[in-house]
Amino acid sequence: MNPLIPGNFETGKVNRNSLWRRFVAQRHLQTMALLGVAWMIIFNYIPMYGVIIAFKEFNIVKSISEAPWVGLAHFKEFLQDESLVDVIRNTLGISLIKLFIGFPLPIIFALFLNEVRSVRFKKWIQTISYLPHFLSWVVLGGILATWLADIGIINNILLALNIIDQPITYLAEPSYFWTIVISSDIWKELGWSAIIYLAAISGVSPEMYEAATIDGAGRFQKMWFVTLPAIKSTISILFILAVSGVLSSNFDQILVLRNSLNDSASNVIDYYVYYTGILSGRFSYSAAVGLLKSIIALILLLIANQVSKKINDTSLF
Repeated sequence: MNPLIPGNFETGKVNRNSLWRRFVAQRHLQTMALLGVAWMIIFNYIPMYGVIIAFKEFNIVKSISEAPWVGLAHFKEFLQDESLVDVIRNTLGISLIKLFIGFPLPIIFALFLNEVRSVRFKKWIQTISYLPHFLSWVVLGGILATWLADIGIINNILLALNIIDQPITYLAEPSYFWTIVISSDIWKELGWSAIIYLAAISGVSPEMYEAATIDGAGRFQKMWFVTLPAIKSTISILFILAVSGVLSSNFDQILVLRNSLNDSASNVIDYYVYYTGILSGRFSYSAAVGLLKSIIALILLLIANQVSKKINDTSLF
């Protein structure tokens, strides 16, 4: 008889007992984690079964299993839709401008806020910049509609300064829609998005700044040669996630600001899915469009992750 077998059995038994003891010792934390896992499974993974309706002609009268298969018919219809060009243009236009303008601004804001020496003033700035994040787009949409109305504060100021001769109906003009969406989104999320960069900056060793001071570096040089390289990995991870979300255009914001007059500039993929799926009742077609969007987002995520891994050896996986 092999003498190693009993020893292996006992070792495995001890390991299992040790694992169980650790689980019992951390039962409160484990319970909290299990609740989160259960929520994710119930609301994120189980509903994935419904993705198959993208390949079927589903209606609410019949169950998913009874719906007839149509293959790639819905995908082909979307790619042949005459509004596809406008939808893609608006989605990419808004998202890419947000990415290239809205992404670096929180980094710059965090860098300059970190240089503020007055703790009271710094906290005041943080509070003011964080507040808009906690307002829903329904509330902010109403505020913007009031400000941008014919008799709103924006028109009144511009008229008083003789910049314009007559009031402008901003939300009724497609040419202004992208500017309104992008600027309001940056205003709402600037402070909140800077939190993670401030946290990363706080982890930079003070010795690095002391060494830079000894070498004669000024504040801007410290930001460029010390702070930015130290938070490079954080920036890379968030940029990868931002690239994967290029096809998402903040549906809540678009929904509250759009109308029939600015439709040519506000019809993005998310609203297109909402309109065809919820308002028109074409659940299978909207599921196909949403699935195609998710597949493209996954591809963008993998590409951005691989590029980041090669450039600065930082990646999600």
